[in-house]
Amino acid sequence: MQESSKKREIFKGVYGDLMEFADRISSALGCPVTIEDGNHRLLAYSTHEETTDQARISTIIGRRVPEKVINSLWKEGILPALLKYEKPVQVPSIDDVGLGKRAAISIRKNNEVLGFIWALEASKPFSEEDMEFLKLAAKEAKNQLLQLQLRKKRKEESYQEFFWQLLTGHYEEEQELSENLTQFSFDIPTVFSVIVFEFPDEINREIERHITYMLTTTQKVKPYFFTTDQNRLILLSGDETRTNFSQSINDFIPYFITQMKSRFDVSGIFGASGGIYKKLSDGTHSYKEALFTLKIKRAFPDDTAMMTQYQELGIYQTMDLMVTSRYAHTEDVSIQFLRSYDSKNQTDLLITLQVYLEKDCHPIEAAKKLHIHVNTLNYRLKRIAEISEINLKDPLQKMSLFLRFKIWKYEEFLKKK
Repeated sequence: MQESSKKREIFKGVYGDLMEFADRISSALGCPVTIEDGNHRLLAYSTHEETTDQARISTIIGRRVPEKVINSLWKEGILPALLKYEKPVQVPSIDDVGLGKRAAISIRKNNEVLGFIWALEASKPFSEEDMEFLKLAAKEAKNQLLQLQLRKKRKEESYQEFFWQLLTGHYEEEQELSENLTQFSFDIPTVFSVIVFEFPDEINREIERHITYMLTTTQKVKPYFFTTDQNRLILLSGDETRTNFSQSINDFIPYFITQMKSRFDVSGIFGASGGIYKKLSDGTHSYKEALFTLKIKRAFPDDTAMMTQYQELGIYQTMDLMVTSRYAHTEDVSIQFLRSYDSKNQTDLLITLQVYLEKDCHPIEAAKKLHIHVNTLNYRLKRIAEISEINLKDPLQKMSLFLRFKIWKYEEFLKKK
């Protein structure tokens, strides 16, 4: 009991000074120490002499742990252990990412992880007594991180209010928007896009923490703002250099979905982005386009499986206009003939034509999709031409029929919503 009180004295008088707090842990353990928040952003670090490693240097320079280091710690089971257990974890060296041997512990309030303490092994391995001291240090750090969390929460509420105003078209003038943006102390992106993820269920507090973790630690895109709305995560991502921004979005959306599943067991997420714009006052357009892209991905899952952006939709961008046109409600006589023939003869000529057109008139691909021989497909195409008088060599006829099939499918999807 007396020994525990003596150790606690080490932290006396350092409340509100995390750098001094890190130095005192470092002095007690005889090694370099870093303190991070729950999303691996650097809060404090001790002074060090020659004993350090590349991962620590990169963390201090970048003010956050590099993404490649975080990914390695997940793969090695280190971060899952820190998130699950209150006790310190021994971390082996991971040479590929410049990480030396460490001991680490999570700073907690009940089951919520507020941050981490990392101690780099120096001249000798950590003893059981060192591990007990790390447990004490984590408890002492809790109140300091809770104060930081409160300040951060107030700032995030201000962020979210501004973001919703941007998404809903509150700012009509770019100048007014830019003036309001200055309160957040970051550069206006050269280009940006709104990305929306739809979750299978309403986003609860735990999943929101996982989302914050993913968006804070990723370096694939730069999330300027993000918020949640029932089962949706909405974020504005931008680029200050305009270099490969579209590709960055294409990389990030599937990465976020797969990592939410593998790290936090959250599956069934859909993601899409709106158009890429230069003026932030166009944020409302990008937001609506992202929502529309998600709707099209649900209506045509096979066709759009590899699509993530509004600009990739092509003809699908006009679907809502086409279903309300006279064209959509006037059935082609050729289709009527095929529908009638199929009904009387128990054949599948209409579906054969649809698949053939969807496979861009490639016989082998169409036959494979229909599970029939190519010769059987060719026979059916011949019968289709005879019965319906469709010229399958006429690109205009083929495009018209292709659009009709898509419109019917979209109408069926809208009826189910």
